[in-house]
Formats: sequence, structure tokens, C-alpha cells
Amino acid sequence: MNYKIVNIRTTASVDPVDSILIIYTGGTFGMAYDESGALAPFNFGRVIDRIPELKGLELRLTVISFPEPRDSSNINSQDWQDMAYIIYENYAQYDGFVILHGTDTMAYSASALSYMLQGLNKPVILTGAQIPIGSIRSDARENLITALEIASAKNEKGPIVNEVCIYFNYYLLKGNRSQKIRSSTFAAFQSQNYPYLAESGIDIEYRLNYMWPHNARSKLKIRKDFDENVAILKIFPGINQPTVESIFNIKGLRGVVLETYGSGNTMNFPWFIKVLQKAIKKEIIIYNVSQCSGGEVIQGRYETSKRLNDIGVLSGGDITTEAAITKLMFLLGTEKNLDEVRKKLVIPLNGEMDN
Repeated sequence: MNYKIVNIRTTASVDPVDSILIIYTGGTFGMAYDESGALAPFNFGRVIDRIPELKGLELRLTVISFPEPRDSSNINSQDWQDMAYIIYENYAQYDGFVILHGTDTMAYSASALSYMLQGLNKPVILTGAQIPIGSIRSDARENLITALEIASAKNEKGPIVNEVCIYFNYYLLKGNRSQKIRSSTFAAFQSQNYPYLAESGIDIEYRLNYMWPHNARSKLKIRKDFDENVAILKIFPGINQPTVESIFNIKGLRGVVLETYGSGNTMNFPWFIKVLQKAIKKEIIIYNVSQCSGGEVIQGRYETSKRLNDIGVLSGGDITTEAAITKLMFLLGTEKNLDEVRKKLVIPLNGEMDN
């Protein structure tokens, strides 16, 4: 992919100064009104014209743009690989990274990057906007400016943030614990099963006890392979046998995230259990997550989930669906041994679920 690289001139001209790489993938953030009054992607190299406040930051800013802005609905594992590669290749040159990304799949991308960037010891902050930057009431300005401040924040030990996060509407969230839960307000994201990491007000207040500490000896490694032969099956009242069978009969299927009720419950109809058993015997991994925002799977708490334990369905604990499906894709892509995949699915790789 031929990336577009633009250096942004700010008032920062004296060394030493922090340098931040902005990776522009597309999304609502980079839209502006054209001469006809329609929204269209604008030249992100001229972002300083849209956000003149950037001139006042004591930062060296560089933008790498995807050649064609991506609507986040079109994001796939190749795009995750491209984002991770850009960070890996430029890791030594920059103090932090800000990824501008559409909101619809931002939590998926944040989760995927958290698995790929092993040994990360610098901030990677994803942000975006609910209203395009070309609109008067856009939230893009505050989100970008604060994301840049967080990406450059340091204390006596080094960078304050040393992981993949989402910054949106005054809150910094752990990336692989986040979900988009609203489309009609600025407060698009929440992290129901993990506390927020920072809150932006007059000052930015960090909650260091919930954040990964800086480790100066850590070295970044990248693992980029994903297996897309997976599916999500959401249980609902009245779901029938042909529907469930059609999912598990997909050619080449290797894993299914099973979205269940409450703390991991499903119907205990004999036909349903037999379909799952048959799939597991074919070495299709079934990963149980809760449909509830803020839910946690505890297989065996109720009779309706005890049978899942017995046949070999794996519990995702309090993991989100976004973190679960990307974790399943990642492990199936990077691990050759299925027993290793099963073992790692039920433990945290990078804080995406409780121990």
C-alpha cells in the first residue's frame, strides 16, 4: 500500500520535543462539505486549516494517510495488519501514535491491535468523531487535540499510556474492553467491564492503577496473521435448528463466538446440544460470550449452561464480543496447535478479560 506522508508545521521548533504519528484511515472524522454541499473526504494533509489549535501544540506531528479513506464498515483484517505495520516500522521514530478511525468498527480494531502489538511500550490512541470535522458542532477537534495530548503525556518513568486505547468524548478507555453503544450522541463508547483510564476536564486525570505500567526493557514484536473463517451466532427466542445448523455447516469454518443470554445461558433443547457437539467433534471452536453489555459468562451457574461445559464450549468470561471475535481470529491465525488456541482463549492475552 502506498501511504501518503505529510509533515504538519506547528510552533514546535526547538528540540527536544515529542513527536506523534497520526495514522488517518478514514471515517466520519475526515469528512467536509464540498462545493455542492455534500460530505466528502478532505485532504487530511491540510488538517491544520480545520483545526488551527494544532499550531499551539509543542509537538512534531506527521500524518500517514491510507491512500483511499476507509469507511469503517469496510475495515477488515488486512487493514489491521496495515495499521500495525505502520506502527511497527515507525516505532523508534515517534513517542506516540494516534489512529483516526471510523466509530462503527473502532472497538474491533482496538482489540485486534492490542493482540498484534506485543510488548507495546508507547501509547496507541484510536479516536474519531460522530460529526464530521467540516461541521460547526463537530466533536472531531476536541477528540483529536486531547488524543494528541494523551499520546505525548509522560511522567518520570516514561509514557503514561503504554497500551492500545480509545479516546472519545472526554474519556480514555482500554481498547480491548470498549464497545460502541450509541450512534446518536457524542458519548459513543463505554467500557462496562473495566474502569475508564482517564478523564479529560480542566486537566487530564489519569487512573494509573488501571493502566499498564511503563517497561523500559520491553521490545515491540508484531504478529499479524488472522484467520477469517469464523462467525458470530447470537441466540434468540425462537431460533430454529436449520438456522443454527446453517452456521455450523459453513465450509471451512474454524470457530464461532456464541452470544448467549445473561451469564452464558442457552436453550437446552436436545437438537441444539447435538449440533454443538457435532461441531466440536469437527474441531470447530465455540467461544461463549454474553449478549449483555457488561455481562459475564459463568458456565454452570444455571442448568442451561452446565451442559455447555460438559461438551467443551469455552467460556469467554467478561470479554466483549468485539474482543472475542478478533481474539479468535488472531489465535487461529497465529497458533498451529488447537489445544494452544483453546488454552489462550480462556485466559487474558493483554487485559481483554479478567483472570
